[in-house]
Amino acid sequence: MELQRREFTQLLFGGAAAAGLTSLGLPAFAAGSANSILTKADAIRNPQTSFAVDVTLSAYERGKLKDQTKVTTYSRASGRQFQTLVHINAPSADRGKILLRNGNILWLYDPASKASVRISPRQRLLGNASNGDVVSSNLVGDYSASLQGQETIADGDKKNRSCHKLHLTAAAKSAPYSAVDFWVDERNNSPIKGKYFTKSGQLIKVAWYRKWKNQMGASRPTEVVIADGFDPNKVTVMTMGNFRAKKLPESWFNKEWLPNFKV
Repeated sequence: MELQRREFTQLLFGGAAAAGLTSLGLPAFAAGSANSILTKADAIRNPQTSFAVDVTLSAYERGKLKDQTKVTTYSRASGRQFQTLVHINAPSADRGKILLRNGNILWLYDPASKASVRISPRQRLLGNASNGDVVSSNLVGDYSASLQGQETIADGDKKNRSCHKLHLTAAAKSAPYSAVDFWVDERNNSPIKGKYFTKSGQLIKVAWYRKWKNQMGASRPTEVVIADGFDPNKVTVMTMGNFRAKKLPESWFNKEWLPNFKV
């Protein structure tokens, strides 16, 4: 399997197609406006109810598939955030391992040792995807948002989109990144693009949301393309499918219960 390198090289370096950032009257933008936009984008990224989704992570280097992981993510709505259990289905060496987020803490359960260890949401799971990327979350629950203005950018299909540009700063320990620039379609509040930074301001990666399909009553992105901020030859594709509503008992989201989990 190969990835079309030229397509994503253009997105990184030649596909900005930006008409410029419009920031007239920027001081008048209220935090409430930014939070409202982000809340609506969150509702498109994830159903705001309990659900399950199958996720495939594919890591490419110079267009060649190098590694792949398949998981099922189970998310239970809990206030403004989710309790999330991620079951690793493949590769076989990792099958049965579980990531668990409850509150601001992320755990990794290994059935071989029957032990749960605390891990960082910023730690890489596969390629450019971190643990925090596969754990369902509402950005508005993890970040403080400010509205920077409006900007026209190229989306993941290289089509120009007029977007709100938001700047997000980590407000919770569970936030996988220190800061994020996030573009949201002005017309329908769809998430379009994210740029993710370290605390020192160094770019970690760039992500595009694409391949929109009707899932659980809304048009949602079913693919996120993640380009490495240091090496554009490294691209990870996160494919989501089979979104389905699912009643999930609260007992699932206790690390002491994880040895009892059955697929």
